[in-house]
Amino acid sequence: MGKNKIFVLDTNVLIHNPKSMFSFEDNLVVIPITVIEEIDNFKKGLDEKGRNARQIGRYLDELRQQGSLQKGVKTEKGGIIKVMISRKITDTASEILITDTNDNLIIGTALFIQKQEKDSDVILVSKDANVRIKADAVGLRAENFETDKINFAELYSGYKKIIVSQDVLHTYKKEKFLINEFGQIYPNQFVLLATSEEDPEPILARYSVQNNTIYPLKYYQGQELFGIKSRNLEQTMSFDLLLDPQVQLVSLVGKAGTGKTLLALAAGLNQVVEEDNYNRMVVSRPVFPLGKDLGYLPGSKSEKFNPWMQPIYDNMEILLSTRKEQEDNGNGKIFGKKEPSLQDYLDFGFIELEPLTYIRGRSLPEQFLVIDEAQNLTPHEMKTIITRAGEGTKIVLTGDPYQIDIPYLDSESNGLSIAVEKFKSEEIVGHITLTKGERSHLATIAAKFF
Repeated sequence: MGKNKIFVLDTNVLIHNPKSMFSFEDNLVVIPITVIEEIDNFKKGLDEKGRNARQIGRYLDELRQQGSLQKGVKTEKGGIIKVMISRKITDTASEILITDTNDNLIIGTALFIQKQEKDSDVILVSKDANVRIKADAVGLRAENFETDKINFAELYSGYKKIIVSQDVLHTYKKEKFLINEFGQIYPNQFVLLATSEEDPEPILARYSVQNNTIYPLKYYQGQELFGIKSRNLEQTMSFDLLLDPQVQLVSLVGKAGTGKTLLALAAGLNQVVEEDNYNRMVVSRPVFPLGKDLGYLPGSKSEKFNPWMQPIYDNMEILLSTRKEQEDNGNGKIFGKKEPSLQDYLDFGFIELEPLTYIRGRSLPEQFLVIDEAQNLTPHEMKTIITRAGEGTKIVLTGDPYQIDIPYLDSESNGLSIAVEKFKSEEIVGHITLTKGERSHLATIAAKFF
């Protein structure tokens, strides 16, 4: 039988996920008082960190009513949660870490427990790599909090190549369907039917889980969507998912220049303005990666939000200018005698640009909701956004897990990557990983070499 485990939690673990204190099964979880003090500094904030800080306080207060947190309170899973006075590094007879910063007080607490509980395995859990490095330097075992983590190298791509014989291919072309006898295929996964690995022109099809059958693409046949067409197979697959009303959640993952945001916006404008399948398109992206100065900027909400939404404006202008060049004969919905501008679409309510800060608490029925830069969301924040979806709403998540601006998130623990992996078996969900750059040759080689 192995040693009992004692987990000492850093502040960032609880802020990342308030429920993390209940994630250690039947082991002892220690929260140093320094962590409580740090959390107290966040509790007045209106952002996700502030909300999580308040939730942590509620959880601990509920536990406190069941018993003494100083002695430890038993959880439903049989573990024990304990709040402990923080210890200075010098209390543990170690002089490696001299200053008593908050990080070092938390490390000192873990070292003190390790000295007192020689029969137990003491583990410091932190999402801060520097804290884990310092803990290791003083002889303390340290781990990242990884319950919400996937293997990014094996991230679901949304499509697969299947090698078939010429006879099978001929049958498919004639019958326009193929019963799946090729092993596991996920709902809405695309299939590239080829006669060999080197086949230069595989046939693109899509899997229907309802009758275990592979069919030709139904929703995108190479048509223009708000002035643009697909440039490669990945974009064709993306458009087919974006236009399918049965697929309520679409995720598009790819490096800079693969066209993921442009595809989502073009499909959204097509579905809202031209096809009238949704009431409006709501576009949002996280504000906090670039700093939390939104409340201090002068002007209205829209004026404050403009700097963060500029990439969306850029993509919108590309779509509208492309469409204007191709529609001089006045097709589509026209306001007056001129082709509508972005401001016209905003004024008439076809498009709404909204900071994620204001999405919480709303119910969004019959909307085409695009969340850009979704890799900067925690799994908890992703859950909050997806649960905003009302009846008839489609959510599109776009992002690049290699470009994360949030501390303690990485390509394997962000909300976008988690959503892709956890939802891949659901019938109403579809995903495509885009790899081929289409912005420009320069952008493609920059994404490749940097």
